[in-house]
Amino acid sequence: MKVVDYFKQKRDGLSLHAFELKDLLSPSLREHWLDFVNRANKTQLGALVTHKQSASNDDVVEQPSKTKIEKTVVENIAPEAVAKTPAIEMKPEAEALYKELTATLGEVIHTGEWMTVDQGRINQFADVTEDHQWIHTNPERAAEESPFKTTIAHGFLTLSLLSVLTDSVDPENQKFPTAKMTVNMGFNKIRFPYPVKSENRIRATTKIQSVKPVKRGLEIVQELTVQIEGVRRPGCVAESVIQLHF
Repeated sequence: MKVVDYFKQKRDGLSLHAFELKDLLSPSLREHWLDFVNRANKTQLGALVTHKQSASNDDVVEQPSKTKIEKTVVENIAPEAVAKTPAIEMKPEAEALYKELTATLGEVIHTGEWMTVDQGRINQFADVTEDHQWIHTNPERAAEESPFKTTIAHGFLTLSLLSVLTDSVDPENQKFPTAKMTVNMGFNKIRFPYPVKSENRIRATTKIQSVKPVKRGLEIVQELTVQIEGVRRPGCVAESVIQLHF
């Protein structure tokens, strides 16, 4: 027996004894019962039973049309609101650098010089940041208790050295000499796969991931990798975002 036929049979049976059933109910229950029946008749299943139609997966539920307010909003959208964003005009210096960097996407465009991270530098960073955890500043305890058997640099110290490791702060050797100013926009992601131990030598490589024109110049996403001499895993991998203004 189909589900619709079952409900129809039950509905017909109840309709024959509708007055008897309602007479047995209290006034409050009778009111709830009538409300329930009215709600059931308004459903799609109730409508199918009432009109003796078979339910089908192909039945389309009629969607309410847009209200007058919705129509007014859609009809009055300004054409310029949906127009394409106009192309950004680049200065000649910016356009030349854009073409140059786009041609090197995914390639290492810079490898910095080696730098030694000694205990004195680690202690100075601890003083500035007030982070004096023993794993950074107590060589004796680190030799006994640390799994690395020596002190390690703060992760944020390694991160802060990226500017000098990538030659971004040397006025005599600028990475992008045609730009008037470089603005640090932050990082998309940062990881410290392996700690930099005291007296390790580190250097950084730079890869360009993307370049796009912006209002005042170019926005560049770089992958910066800090290598540790003699260690396979890097000390830091960061996705840096900078803007060059021309």
